[in-house]
Amino acid sequence: MTTNGQPTAAKEDAGAAATGADVSPQLSKTQLKKAEKNNAKMEKFLAKQAAKSTSATASDDKKEKKAKPAATDPAAEVFINDTPKGQKKDMSRPMADSYNPTAVEAAWYSWWEQSGYFKPKVNADGALPEEGVFVIPIPPPNVTGSLHLGHALTGSIQDSLTRWHRMQGKSALYVPGCDHAGIATQIVVEKKLQRERKITRHDLGREEFIEEVWKWKGQYGDRIYEQLRRIGSSVDWDRVRFTMDPMLAKAVNEAFVRLHDQGIIYRQNRLVNWCTKLKTALSNLEVITLDLKGRTMLSVPDHDPKQKYEFGVIISFAYNIEDSDEQIVVATTRLETMLGDTAVAVHPDDKRYKHLVGKKVIHPFLKRSIPIIADDYVLSDFGTGAVKITPAHDPNDYAMGKRHNLPFINIFTDEGKINENGGPFEGLQRFDARVAVLERLKELGLYKETKDNPMSLPYCERSGNIVEPVMKPQWWVNCKTMADASIQAVKDGKLTIIPEQSNREWFKWLENIQDWCISRQLWWGHRVPAYIAYKKGGSAEDIDGSDNSNWVCGRTEEEARARAAKKLGISEKDVVLEQVTQFEDPDVLDTWFSSGLWPFSIMGWPEKTNDMKLFYPNSMLETGWDILFFWVARMVMLGITLTGEVPFKTVFCHAMVRDAHGRKMSKSLGNVIDPLDVIEGIKLEFLQKRLEEGNLDPKEVQKAQDGQKKDFPNGIPQCGTDAMRFALLAYTSAGRDINLDILRVEGYRKFCNKLWNATRFALMKLTPPFTPLSAARATSPDRSTLSLAEKWILSRLNHAIGEQHSSLEAYNFMGATSAIYNFWLYELCDVYLEVSKNLIDSPSEEIRTSAQNTLYTCLDQGLKLLHPFMPFVTEELYQRLPRRPREREGEPGYTPSIMLTRWPIQREAWDYPEAEKEMATLNEAVHAVRSLLVDYNIKSGATIYVQTTSALSSLFQNQRDIISSLAKGVTAVNVLAKEDDIPAGCALYPVSEDVSVFLLVKGKVNFEEEIEKLEKKRAKAEKELATWKKKTEVPDYENKVRADVRESTEAKIKGFEAEVETISKAIQNFVSLRDS
Repeated sequence: MTTNGQPTAAKEDAGAAATGADVSPQLSKTQLKKAEKNNAKMEKFLAKQAAKSTSATASDDKKEKKAKPAATDPAAEVFINDTPKGQKKDMSRPMADSYNPTAVEAAWYSWWEQSGYFKPKVNADGALPEEGVFVIPIPPPNVTGSLHLGHALTGSIQDSLTRWHRMQGKSALYVPGCDHAGIATQIVVEKKLQRERKITRHDLGREEFIEEVWKWKGQYGDRIYEQLRRIGSSVDWDRVRFTMDPMLAKAVNEAFVRLHDQGIIYRQNRLVNWCTKLKTALSNLEVITLDLKGRTMLSVPDHDPKQKYEFGVIISFAYNIEDSDEQIVVATTRLETMLGDTAVAVHPDDKRYKHLVGKKVIHPFLKRSIPIIADDYVLSDFGTGAVKITPAHDPNDYAMGKRHNLPFINIFTDEGKINENGGPFEGLQRFDARVAVLERLKELGLYKETKDNPMSLPYCERSGNIVEPVMKPQWWVNCKTMADASIQAVKDGKLTIIPEQSNREWFKWLENIQDWCISRQLWWGHRVPAYIAYKKGGSAEDIDGSDNSNWVCGRTEEEARARAAKKLGISEKDVVLEQVTQFEDPDVLDTWFSSGLWPFSIMGWPEKTNDMKLFYPNSMLETGWDILFFWVARMVMLGITLTGEVPFKTVFCHAMVRDAHGRKMSKSLGNVIDPLDVIEGIKLEFLQKRLEEGNLDPKEVQKAQDGQKKDFPNGIPQCGTDAMRFALLAYTSAGRDINLDILRVEGYRKFCNKLWNATRFALMKLTPPFTPLSAARATSPDRSTLSLAEKWILSRLNHAIGEQHSSLEAYNFMGATSAIYNFWLYELCDVYLEVSKNLIDSPSEEIRTSAQNTLYTCLDQGLKLLHPFMPFVTEELYQRLPRRPREREGEPGYTPSIMLTRWPIQREAWDYPEAEKEMATLNEAVHAVRSLLVDYNIKSGATIYVQTTSALSSLFQNQRDIISSLAKGVTAVNVLAKEDDIPAGCALYPVSEDVSVFLLVKGKVNFEEEIEKLEKKRAKAEKELATWKKKTEVPDYENKVRADVRESTEAKIKGFEAEVETISKAIQNFVSLRDS
């Protein structure tokens, strides 16, 4: 049978493993709602912890001086890791009194790595295990950076899934690596050269500069890998990949050549995003927009720093009609581009301009004639209804220029200055030209007006410069056919995207996809394997480099030479190959092109490697939804085209990490958080100092520091890796944003402490001569001897196993973390540990041993369930558990690490629905007792009476110890029948129609006050009773209302009638006690 979608073991089956599919079901709204409901308990606990923290902060000055600082003070507690690197930690030392994440997390990772536990499991014959395979590649972070909390979320999700699949017996492979990050890396190294040696890359030359980049990569490139180790990523370090490695470079060349041979890659002069500072084309992802509400004055890089330029306006000016006194007025937000105008367009049905179509206007500065054309694209009711057309510098105008075969006139140099096509404005920086053109139009009487115009201003993410659309010969990918195949892959179910709502965006983007510019004018990156070929004696300068037919490509220069010889009809010795045309530097490929090959290039493609055979396609890709199109779609397109298969079966898009206020992480806001600062803790002064040492403008530094003071007045407390991972996962749902509150992470550090203390206490109860039973399927030789508490906790464990497994299959990390959190905190720690004390201290060896085995099973299984989320603390605690006889070192079932143990599975033998029902009844009574004790401030020596029906009487009689164990301060629990008199001087808590709890308060309370309290309770109950009775008084009630609703209403009425009666008896009791 199955429960919650997970395979269930039969009573006799001790070792069967759950398999589970790689492609998992979607998380429904109902499941999400249930997960959020379960998570509410977690929130309640954390809220209490936060409240305690807030309370401590608000204490008086004297207490504040004595209080511990929120951030970890390294001098306060020094831990020295004396375990040699790669060796197992010595667990013979006594367990520490409290949880210290620094001590707990030390040494384990290097031992895991050294022991080879991260490597995928392959059978002796080279085949994969029958349990299956799970392969996930890391989205390669830029080699220039360091990981932030967004990366930490990605790593936590990927590693938890990898560990979960590994524990199911699968061959689990998590591939690490970094991206060479063309633009970003080149900028970093150029700044370093300027800062340290006062030279530019041009001073060095291309080859020497590339050598400098490799030196920089060797010096700083491994810091990301160290961060991955710190957050516990169980990646196979023998397979670490870098996008510029020879193996991946070979894949890039192969992909380019194949796609060029198929006509998918081509060379053409087209419009691109151009950064005049970096002098390269940019991808759309590297272009950021600044939203302007209206007129805004801005400074611009590579212009006079003292000068500000006007943006967010639309300027109208007139063109004079040739051989006429008429004018036609046009409007533009980029006035300087009028120097490249080659048409004025109107709508063909616009009566105002019909007579002008076909005529020409005179350019005021260049004296060339410009045609007036008609095009449906023009909106008659927008502006003047007439628009200037600059095909070489505007995407919309470019399309119109193609339709009408207009001239394409480039007016900018690569540096953003006006070129020779700008006439009298040649040599001016583009925005200085804007000012000059406006002044000249005014002088000529052609200027009309300037209006505010809300707009989005594009600028380069890397340089901060405003992006200019310009015409450039570039290498392009025709994406249409590949996009159609990628759409069909999702429709056919070969590729699953989670969350499902991303499918609509996937289809929309791919259905409207544009060709992709893949060349960049940089030095660092993969050189384009294409050459201009000509016969000896000729010159590349005489060949049109924008014409695709003039190029040949090859995997090697030798192959390109052979191809060129065949194409030109000459011998190879007469072929000249050049990558330089018209004195331009040879291009490199867009970083996204090489990263688009990542899922299969890391496996050795195009060679038919064993990794390609075993691990491709990958099982899944996990990434942020914000790069679903820039990266994921391109991987799918290239994967299908080059390998014939989708590169992965599932794509899971996680949410975006924002700060507690919902703001995007930004250095200028001071809210970008280094995961290591959360793990280790950091004082405010060091956070602020780091901002001062960065590259922010002084004004932005102050703004960021103010934000830090507000958000982290005491710095960031030390939380540890496990707490950080658990918090990030607990936040993860189908939503698109995570508003991360660091105090919540600190709350999970307290949860780690709870785990530590609970396990430490339990181990004191599991000392020799106790020996765990041989198999997890049994906790007692005879099930009938199990106590109610044992049956209940095993049933709750079984439920947690099923809930967590089904949640992970659905990528519902909120539900998965909630399930195991609730089991540990609210069921194991709060209930069973308390109840088991009496059982384990019992003089009966049978009762004691059974309770010990149940406790051991809960610890063993509970730690395994937690391990994917909290790898370090679970390993530390697991290593301290005694082992079952067959699992000890030297035995066949020995597993040296928790990460190699088998994932817990649900078992029929642990299903006790009746015990859960009975325990729920007892817990309701316990809740009532606790409420009474709090209400009447009784902390010890309490006497309790439980008045109940004959059907429940034996339950309460036999389980009185549970009530006294869970309700601190209770020394006596008495059970009364419904007809028994209530002892005088008791306070009441009505639990249900069948159960009422009384606390003896005689001599401890003021009876007048108690009578008043009870009268208010009775009035409330009577009001509820009247409300429910009124529902039955509607005409034709018996016929109009469904039977199940009538039954429910009747039960409510009976319950409130019983409550009123019980309260009335209690009032009478107090009155008689008072008057006696």
